[in-house]
Amino acid sequence: MTNKLGAALALLLLPMAASAQDVPKVPDAVAAIGGCWRGDGAVMGKPVTLKLTVYPIVEGAMFAVDAESVATADPKDRYAAHLLFGAGGKDGAIFGYWADSFGPAYTATGKGAPTAEGFTITYPYPDADFVNQWRLHDDSLDWQIVARDKAGKQTPFARYTLRPVKCGAAG
Repeated sequence: MTNKLGAALALLLLPMAASAQDVPKVPDAVAAIGGCWRGDGAVMGKPVTLKLTVYPIVEGAMFAVDAESVATADPKDRYAAHLLFGAGGKDGAIFGYWADSFGPAYTATGKGAPTAEGFTITYPYPDADFVNQWRLHDDSLDWQIVARDKAGKQTPFARYTLRPVKCGAAG
């Protein structure tokens, strides 16, 4: 029994023995959007305001994005999402995880890659793939989501334009 316990503990501690050099580096395109952002946009044609807080987690191996939106016409119409991004291996891939205020039945894992202006990550759902395009400019961040059905037809789903703000700023 003691040998089994010792072996189990060794297996649990083995990942902790890995050096920081073994941890995949978050792609520069993801790290570049770190900080806080505020802006507006539309989701399925409905105007919204959006707040993003983007920060490193788990010793810098991943970045988290906390998103909070409010419908412009109805402050009670709120939505929140928590996204995770990390390196996907030597090919430069970006892996992601999407969880939101619709609950655990709507979570998804995604995969993408850096682009010339940012990165793209796609989350497959049963009815459509949601393609997220993140584009960083000198003074703004654009985030666009299109739904691509199984036949390849794309439909705009959401689009936001955000400006950097001091973290902790009201609004």
